[in-house]
Amino acid sequence: LSRAGHLNTETSFLLQHFGFQPPVYLRSVRTQVADVDYDTPPTLGAGVPVSYAWHMLHNEQDSVSQLPIIEEDGRLFGVVTAGGLAENDMRSVSDPSVKSVPIFNLLSALEGHIINCEEDIFDEISGDVMIALPGDATDIKPGSIILCGNQKSVADQAIEAGASCLIFCDTSLSEQYRNRSCATCLIVCPYDAYRAARLIFQSIPVGRIACTDNLKFFHLTDYIDDVRDIVIQSRYRSYPILNEEDKVVGTLSRYHLIRPRKKKVVLVDHNETGQAVSGLDQAEIVAIIDHHRLADVQTGNPVFMRNEPVGSTTSIIATMYQEHGLMPSPALAGLMAAAIISDTVMFKSPTCKPHDKIVAERLARHAGINCEELGKAMFSRGVSPDLPAEDLVKADMKEFHLGAHTLAISQITTVDSEHFLPRRKDFIEVLEKIKKEKQYDIVLMMITNVLKEGSELLFVGDDE
Repeated sequence: LSRAGHLNTETSFLLQHFGFQPPVYLRSVRTQVADVDYDTPPTLGAGVPVSYAWHMLHNEQDSVSQLPIIEEDGRLFGVVTAGGLAENDMRSVSDPSVKSVPIFNLLSALEGHIINCEEDIFDEISGDVMIALPGDATDIKPGSIILCGNQKSVADQAIEAGASCLIFCDTSLSEQYRNRSCATCLIVCPYDAYRAARLIFQSIPVGRIACTDNLKFFHLTDYIDDVRDIVIQSRYRSYPILNEEDKVVGTLSRYHLIRPRKKKVVLVDHNETGQAVSGLDQAEIVAIIDHHRLADVQTGNPVFMRNEPVGSTTSIIATMYQEHGLMPSPALAGLMAAAIISDTVMFKSPTCKPHDKIVAERLARHAGINCEELGKAMFSRGVSPDLPAEDLVKADMKEFHLGAHTLAISQITTVDSEHFLPRRKDFIEVLEKIKKEKQYDIVLMMITNVLKEGSELLFVGDDE
């Protein structure tokens, strides 16, 4: 449930009186990112290993082209792509070294465990990665990462030279070094040396290779036609989507823009495009419930439409309740009765029908209220004559199209019009301004006195 305009004092009073929150103010029904069936791939923390990111990118059930990398609070840190991971892997060929790899990541990637004595603590591993081949003389440099098989001389040399890490690959030799205390981190893993070396480069935190500069992303509230313009000018296959708290909720791909899901809209108490929210051409109108003349709203498909010559659309809705065997709650019944009283100006409007009064009184009885007392309370809380003239004119203004002519009609409903009439000059100036800005043929203002059952009519434009 939403509203297309600002609340006036009468409506605010009634909502508060019957215990309802104001409907959401809807400025537009243009298709937004939130209306799209966007992807929801897993998000990764910046500290997870590259190997895990690669696995998620190539998950057999849901292969995606890009993964969002997030901060601890869920905000966007960067993005990682399959191309970025492959580039990092190729870079390791020319630069076979790693820096400050968290030991947890390394053990996770290698499916290994440390065999040093418990007093030896290791948090990070750095150094050049070197595979010690059988039978070759190995020149081990301090601070390097050595991978060996069943080569005891290499293992002893690595520990003596001060290697940062010695990895025993698929060998029982490691049992001879279990519980040894040394500055070299001793790790056992079930893989051969070549595979273990590749996994070392895949153990670095994915945040280090993620793209973090000039990120392209969208919010759930962004409009699809604006998004489409940006996507056309960029080269990415998908884009992170953020919510109102700037936290990642999914990704948007190019194919999502081909046939986005439209908002479904029911027009209530109007069927003129000039009175509807903007972007109606991008929405799917599924129903129209109104009591005004048929105007210029067009639909792409047949829709449910109910239009009756009564004084209030609420009378139609109350009848629909009855036809479906439903009864609104007492509070809602009171609010609906108030709507009919307002629309029919306490049943004195020339458009008011006997059905309006019957329905309103039935609703009032269910709500335990008196229609006449409610009407007086409503209209006594009308707009204040001390408000700026422009606010008074625009408080209840509607646009109409009659043939080739476009006009606007404003109305103030009050129990004491004498407080407004001295401001005729101010109102005329505002009407002239609106006519010029909107290029209306005529702009009218009605100051309706409920008690006198009449209106003072001000207008600017062609007399005829």
